[in-house]
Amino acid sequence: MNQFSNNAEEHAWQMPAEWETHTATWLGWPLNANDWPGKFSPIRWEFGEIVRKIARGELVRIVVAHARHEAEARRVLAKNHVPMQNIEFFHASMNRGWMRDCMPAFVKNRTTKATAAVKFTFNGWAKYDDWQHDNALAGKLAPELGWQVIHAQVSNTYPVRGGGKRTLVLEGGSIDVNGRGTLITTEECLLDPAVQVRNPGMSKEALEAGLQQYLGVTNIVWLGKGIAGDDTHGHVDDLCRFVSPTTLVLVQEDNPHDENYRALQENRERLQDVRLEDGSKPEVAYLPMPEPLVFDGMRLPASYANFYICNYAVLVPTFNDPNDRKALGLLAELISDRAVIGINAVHLVWGLGTLHCLTHEEPA
Repeated sequence: MNQFSNNAEEHAWQMPAEWETHTATWLGWPLNANDWPGKFSPIRWEFGEIVRKIARGELVRIVVAHARHEAEARRVLAKNHVPMQNIEFFHASMNRGWMRDCMPAFVKNRTTKATAAVKFTFNGWAKYDDWQHDNALAGKLAPELGWQVIHAQVSNTYPVRGGGKRTLVLEGGSIDVNGRGTLITTEECLLDPAVQVRNPGMSKEALEAGLQQYLGVTNIVWLGKGIAGDDTHGHVDDLCRFVSPTTLVLVQEDNPHDENYRALQENRERLQDVRLEDGSKPEVAYLPMPEPLVFDGMRLPASYANFYICNYAVLVPTFNDPNDRKALGLLAELISDRAVIGINAVHLVWGLGTLHCLTHEEPA
């Protein structure tokens, strides 16, 4: 299916906020050792801890490449005392399995309560060559799960004037929504004309039209640059996130000599003028940044904003840093309806992503 069947139906579909109830969380069991060079061995055990926390409140659907891969996952999960009745395995080929970016964006019909899977094209963050298996995941999983798949296509220019359409390249980590009609993203990721260009030649207007059509948003907030060390070139889920329909958290660097300082100050200034879908001004809280985390000479994208909200808890990456406690405390004040739990992500972030990057919610 390439589009919603009519305008009335189209306007009823909307991407839910992450804190809305999930049917399941999707994970790809670690497969590509090149994502964590020199650290691949402990990564699987850290996955086991992540799965154990999520499975307390919902299904965890895990994609594995083959039977041996599944057997390895089962062994690790059993040793981590994971409730296996809440685990489902699906076999499919993967390149990396960063599910936030390669899985479809699920939307919900606010009238009928039905869900659908919006298939954006994933092209390895416009950086890597091995992405074809990850891009094909939605098509492989849909028949088994009965998903209604909607392929996101937009015109090369906007408004449409007899021109053809093209698939829309988009990763889940580049956007965040409040479930009421507002979406936040960055110009660095989606609009840079020279670096990791997802949709070459596409205008901002055409891109916004696609986001509005397929995700049901009416209000798009553009921030500037993402954080230093971000391999994706500006994903918003390391930078700024919704924690309620009216509240955002933005990471903030207090050291004026840090390479993040200027960009984060600019984003703070932008948020002063931001309005939500109803015209109101959002509340903005400021998450600290950990001290720069460097491994083998590379600045890593360590950020507390890469938390994941599941049914049972908010899982927050921590980095053996004094600011871990401050970040956990702030998020616990802002999200009071579930536990806020720190997950040590010092090894995970060597893969250039942490908890939010690895997970993808499927709404109830």
